[in-house]
Amino acid sequence: MQGSKNFLSRIALLLVFLTGSAAASWAGGEVLLVPLTGTVGVQMEEFVQQTLGTVKTEDYSLVVFQLDTPGGLVEAMRGIVQAILASRVPVAVWVPPGGRAASAGAFIVQAAHIAAMAPGTNIGAAHPVVASGGDMEDNEMSRKVMNDLRAQMRSVVQLRRRNQQASERMIEESLSLTAQEALEEGAIDLIAESVPSLLAALSGRTVRLESQAVKIELPTDVRVVRSEMSWRDQLIQFVSSPDIAYLLLSGGLMAIFFEIITPGGFILGTAGGLMLLLGAIGLKMLPFSWAGVALLGAGLLVMVLDLFIGGTGLLTLLGLPVFCLGGVFLFRAPGGELLRLSLSAIVGTALALGICFLLFAVLIVRGLRRKVATGTQGMVGLEVEAVSDVRAEPEGGQVRCHGELWKARTQEGLLPAGSGGIVTAVDGLTLIVRHR
Repeated sequence: MQGSKNFLSRIALLLVFLTGSAAASWAGGEVLLVPLTGTVGVQMEEFVQQTLGTVKTEDYSLVVFQLDTPGGLVEAMRGIVQAILASRVPVAVWVPPGGRAASAGAFIVQAAHIAAMAPGTNIGAAHPVVASGGDMEDNEMSRKVMNDLRAQMRSVVQLRRRNQQASERMIEESLSLTAQEALEEGAIDLIAESVPSLLAALSGRTVRLESQAVKIELPTDVRVVRSEMSWRDQLIQFVSSPDIAYLLLSGGLMAIFFEIITPGGFILGTAGGLMLLLGAIGLKMLPFSWAGVALLGAGLLVMVLDLFIGGTGLLTLLGLPVFCLGGVFLFRAPGGELLRLSLSAIVGTALALGICFLLFAVLIVRGLRRKVATGTQGMVGLEVEAVSDVRAEPEGGQVRCHGELWKARTQEGLLPAGSGGIVTAVDGLTLIVRHR
């Protein structure tokens, strides 16, 4: 019996030694630094999946995602979380100075083997919102969305052994934590001011990778390789931002309209077409609502109608709220519950558009009231000088007007040569004049 106990003890010590050896032996090659900036969308999801899918353990000892996002799509967030959980290499998600991991970004941070933030950053505010930007109503659909997001957060937090209560409050109460608060609450693992300080803090840490405890060992002179999106992916990522897509669509519609009412040069028309094309790419990558598109078009149409009926400005004031509502509802289709569309962008664009239309309306009204100053009608009221005697007879006489000789006649009486007169009317190529 004693021999059996000794044998089992030796086996246990051997397992501990092997586990410790496995943990201590995780030292690959370089560190891969991957910036993730902007809206969490399809393009970011594909980029993360491609990056982690091609990473080899013999080439890289660690992947660091440098995350700065206001939020994004639920499905894209799920894809990124799944890619991190399935990674063959330890993954650290670090929020750099001045950045944030809001909304969908909070889920990505919690999914990482190592969650880190720089001082002055924040994480959280992952509560789903409705079209108006407020909290979701208490109905069956909203409860399903909330329960689904809570379950997603619980699963990754439990796996990474972090504070479950603090993470769930990010969803239930839109809790937003600073870096120091997140560390004290146990929502993150460490605070690092820079990439070198982050790597120094990570070296020697033990994480669980594929149900195995591994120890990260990074030499002080470890090489950091930076991997970024291609220019094409960056362009799609840029136009996929809700604010940018909204501005492109609004600006494109404005430019095309102004090209129509003031034709010439095709500069505005071409620019407007390109803006609409880029905005359409952004719509394709985002869960947009046709109701929002319809409201945008209706608001613009009402303001255009205001110009064609005389530019009173009343229809423009009616069209502006409709245009704003279009921006609010544009990206609130299912799947966009974690998107954060800036109300300042909507209001600013609507105000700029309204000012332009009111300016055009004022110019139209002034143009209708302005006295005609071109053509034959524009000559009425001009001063003339009689070159010869001008009579009321059909043959009349000649006058000089603006340095040109004109045939003229009086309505009655005589306008002697050398005297001045005023044009009262125009009959074909003959001026009707009178004494000054």
